[in-house]
Amino acid sequence: MIRPAISTDLPALQDIEIAAGAPFRDIGMDAVADDPPFSLDELTEYLQLECIWVAVDADDAPVAYALVAVVDGGAHIEQVSVHPGHARQGLGALLLDEISSWAAVRGLPALTLTTFVDVPWNAPYYERLGFRPLPETDLTPGLSRIRDDEARHGLAAWPRVTMSRAVTAPVRTAATAPQPG
Repeated sequence: MIRPAISTDLPALQDIEIAAGAPFRDIGMDAVADDPPFSLDELTEYLQLECIWVAVDADDAPVAYALVAVVDGGAHIEQVSVHPGHARQGLGALLLDEISSWAAVRGLPALTLTTFVDVPWNAPYYERLGFRPLPETDLTPGLSRIRDDEARHGLAAWPRVTMSRAVTAPVRTAATAPQPG
């Protein structure tokens, strides 16, 4: 099940991000595997903006999560992390669909993200979900800043790409369901 994150989820999200980063070590990207997760303060900021969703197990414990920010009028996916013990179950795709519905309700036309070109669970995965590479000449100022920040952080050591997918009409998800009260 996908639901909005709550404050008690936040420490688990850090654990998920660390675990999800570990497979990068297997492909020689130790710096990515060793990158610290979002801090609790950073996660709290996203939580206050209602921009974090989690996929939970039968006990309502988070096993995957996604963060989004509005960048230049689009919904920019800041992070998608799935615990390796729950990978290949479609949780990342469900989280992206949730964000797409959230964006549709807000009139945002596209989802964007930045990712590694040659990592199988990165650009090739997102391409299967309908994302397409965005030419460098089409980057908005905000997306260009994100890419520059990533380069300063050392991520340009491996080929990166910005990708985009049109937002579709909202489906009934946690983002669009009527709230009680």
